[in-house]
Amino acid sequence: MIRLLAVVFILASAVELWGLFLVGKAIGAGPTFLLILLTGVAGAYFAKKQGLEILRLIQVQLSRGQMPTDAVIDGVFILLGGLFLIMPGFLADIVGLMLLIPLTRAILRTLIKGWLLKQMTSGRIRFLFRR
Repeated sequence: MIRLLAVVFILASAVELWGLFLVGKAIGAGPTFLLILLTGVAGAYFAKKQGLEILRLIQVQLSRGQMPTDAVIDGVFILLGGLFLIMPGFLADIVGLMLLIPLTRAILRTLIKGWLLKQMTSGRIRFLFRR
């Protein structure tokens, strides 16, 4: 698993550098740098704003005795989206934006919940509770 993650990280970094080089060649180094800076600042802003909204939603659901499963998953996606937007590179920005847009986040949440349910029913994921 670690080898796979290392290969993915190296390939993603190479694609990001290649994309930065192409954009820099097309529009110039200064505008490329400003674009990267802008997406980083925007990512931090939107992740903070949406993250605080999710925290409030989790608090409300817990105070009502509800399990905030969707809100927690959304919170993880928002955190990851903000991290991707802060990272330099356009591929990471696209992934980050997809995680911050509510529609694409809802689609991904449904897919993740289905995958987790399948893993739990097949016995691949187990929860142990100790008292």
